[in-house]
Amino acid sequence: MIDYQYIDCPELENSEAISFWLNSVIEEEEKQAGELVYVLCKDEYLLEKNIQFLNHDTLTDIITFDYCEENLINGDILISTERVAENSETYKVNYLTELHRVMVHGLLHLLGYKDKSEKDAKIMREKENYYLEQFTN
Repeated sequence: MIDYQYIDCPELENSEAISFWLNSVIEEEEKQAGELVYVLCKDEYLLEKNIQFLNHDTLTDIITFDYCEENLINGDILISTERVAENSETYKVNYLTELHRVMVHGLLHLLGYKDKSEKDAKIMREKENYYLEQFTN
């Protein structure tokens, strides 16, 4: 089950379609959907959580909390819509495209993908692009 929470942000207009897409990503990766919560928020809220839980005093676009149990995918994915908006301008992409990229990025972390090394980051980006292509087609 995928749930969406909004902290000082407008609700997603197409949350049903997004949920269907994210569930298809989980299935294609041969995992099972458990409980996922996407929290869309502002920089201030995400910074507070970044300091509180990760001891990082920096702005970020996403924080993923992994509660997975073997093949059952559970987690909380917090996304700053302000960072997403800025990134969409920086990378010259549509806001929703960038939001969807960040959403699947967090899910890919829960599915076991990493992005700390160059090699892992390349694989992560390829997966993001692959699944974004599926959502837009």
